[in-house]
Amino acid sequence: MTVKDQLNRTIHLSKLPKRVVSLVPSQTELLVDLGVKGSLVGITKFCIHPKDLRKEITVVGGTKTVNYVKIQELQPDLIICNKEENTLEMVQELEKICPVWVSDIATIEDSLEMIKLLGTLLNVGDEASNIVGGISSEKKKFELFMEAKPTKKAAYLIWKNPYMAAGNDTFIDALLLLNKFQNIISEKRYPEVTFRALAEADLVLLSTEPFPFKETDVSELKESLHGHVQLVDGEYFSWYGSRLKAAFEYFRTLH
Repeated sequence: MTVKDQLNRTIHLSKLPKRVVSLVPSQTELLVDLGVKGSLVGITKFCIHPKDLRKEITVVGGTKTVNYVKIQELQPDLIICNKEENTLEMVQELEKICPVWVSDIATIEDSLEMIKLLGTLLNVGDEASNIVGGISSEKKKFELFMEAKPTKKAAYLIWKNPYMAAGNDTFIDALLLLNKFQNIISEKRYPEVTFRALAEADLVLLSTEPFPFKETDVSELKESLHGHVQLVDGEYFSWYGSRLKAAFEYFRTLH
């Protein structure tokens, strides 16, 4: 079987994958929701959904560093990665073990494509279609909800010491736009930001991940900035799998 991943790389598989290592938390959750939990043999320490998954499946490391020997011992026939969360060096090393399928996601449309492609790859196309349909339906309802809402200039912080924000060309940026939060960070990816730049925002959002911002951080920034500062659940802004279906209901609470 020959398939393409989202980097348009050709992946050769000798059979339907039955032993899968997932090195992307949001895609691990998706695989469970697609009904292929029984095929998962390896995950990362950040694969926290479903809650007890790390007690049931071998943890092989994080998203940036993994134990290659441990993965080799699991004898996977497919490893699932992501261009942003995993490194090129990792993918190249993992390809010595078995085929590696890589996602590349900057928009909701990319996410829906990823779900469909993995559904086809793992022979759960109907389940993938149901998830895609559910996300698309919730997105349309949210867009109607947002029609009369005003646009606010916003910054979305992902890190502290130094402060770093989600810039352009990110999945987070796409979800900010959907919420009518105009991203004031014009740089791409995740640049460092200054208080002067943040002062231009009507709203500064502090994400609970990857840096675990808390309400104490909100209070700290409020003392320095005149705009509104708010803590937000980072999983709903950055997890691009089946969690998206519930994200829109969460986004309503922000408005």
